[in-house]
Amino acid sequence: MTKRTIMAWGEIPVTDMEKAVAFYNEVFGYQMEIDHSGPNPIAVLGSFEDSAGAHLYPGIPAADGGNTIHIAIQGALEDGIARCTNAGGEIVSPPITIPAGRFAYAKDLDGNSIGLFEAAQ
Repeated sequence: MTKRTIMAWGEIPVTDMEKAVAFYNEVFGYQMEIDHSGPNPIAVLGSFEDSAGAHLYPGIPAADGGNTIHIAIQGALEDGIARCTNAGGEIVSPPITIPAGRFAYAKDLDGNSIGLFEAAQ
């Protein structure tokens, strides 16, 4: 039996692409740029070469924050939490430990639910 990927990609709707790209670049250490080659502008989380399998696009965020996409951070979780707060995001949970590592729930500038994930060492 061939193993297949269940999720093709994830989309995070944002109201201001420039501000959202700056936020995600700051929090996750990316160097994303807006790609205008398709029917809608997008910014791939990380880059096309090192993608988290998701992208930002101009859209209307869900009123309740929608589904949560957990994104690997650089460095310690506490550093990611500080970067998120400093960039204008909101931390909505304390750090949570799971076998794979630790994460905290947060909201981006548009209120989208994201998880800041630090893999176990």
